[in-house]
Amino acid sequence: MNKPWAVVKHVSFEGLALVGTLLAERGIRYTEYPMYRASELPAVHDIGGLVVMGGPMGARDDVTRPQLPRERNFIKEIVGAGLPMLGICLGAQLLAASFGSAIRRGPTPENGAGTVTVSEDGTRDPVFGSVGAEVPVVHWHGDTFDLPGGAVRLASSHLYENQAFAIGRRAYGLQFHVELTRAQLPVMQGRRAPPRRASTWTTWRRPDGS
Repeated sequence: MNKPWAVVKHVSFEGLALVGTLLAERGIRYTEYPMYRASELPAVHDIGGLVVMGGPMGARDDVTRPQLPRERNFIKEIVGAGLPMLGICLGAQLLAASFGSAIRRGPTPENGAGTVTVSEDGTRDPVFGSVGAEVPVVHWHGDTFDLPGGAVRLASSHLYENQAFAIGRRAYGLQFHVELTRAQLPVMQGRRAPPRRASTWTTWRRPDGS
């Protein structure tokens, strides 16, 4: 029997959405670990993969979020074990930090609907290679990070060079959101605090302008 995946959450209202739909379509079970409730993390050998969701904190805010060192160590163990791993927004920053990358303030907050440009390496990637040159996404971040040593940059935006990257063949970090459904957009807008160091929320508009 396939082992369940672990889903690490940092806020209660940010769910898996389309990622959860894809897991269900593939018959993959998952268990949520709410770190905002000081949840324990599972043993690496008990899970089949890992998804780390976003949140308003910084990836190295260890003083105010003492669970973050455990999360970074856990992520590194998962990647080292060759298990599939997906980090979204904060999850991507935690993946980068797990492999020694500095986390720092970005040039300006990047919020709302936008696009990312797939890199040349991204066009050859087995996951990113089929998405096209430009990908519609939702941005919600104020921090950025250095690309980890040995990682491959898969996508960039005008303001943030490292929007998506891969470590090895099974670990992916996405600085942006692609998992949100129409129903979840107003939830994110209305309930989520601005990302760390960000100033204001820009009006939500989908890529088609609606």
